[in-house]
Amino acid sequence: MQRMAQIIGLKAEEIERYKEVHAAVWPEVLATIARCNIRNYSIFLREPENLLFAYFEYHGDDYAADSAVMAADPKTQEWWKITDPMQQPLSTSPEGEWWAPAAEVFHVD
Repeated sequence: MQRMAQIIGLKAEEIERYKEVHAAVWPEVLATIARCNIRNYSIFLREPENLLFAYFEYHGDDYAADSAVMAADPKTQEWWKITDPMQQPLSTSPEGEWWAPAAEVFHVD
């Protein structure tokens, strides 16, 4: 299992809508997340900076392949058409990355 964290901005005018859509994530999107070996997935909002922090545990063997499966899923693509315009990638995000990865510097069970 690999713990993963990501950060992205959230447009101030989209905060309430983002909370609304995530209060009722579509079952098909949740099924795809599970099918792609992602467990214990949470998204946190830090205000007033309007930063989203995502944490999840990846239980697969090939994250790139599972990410491609997720990206190819039609219902997930439809979901992203709603949520992506609400988000604002960090100016320091790696080229081609939407969410910026965050390195783990400490963990204790």
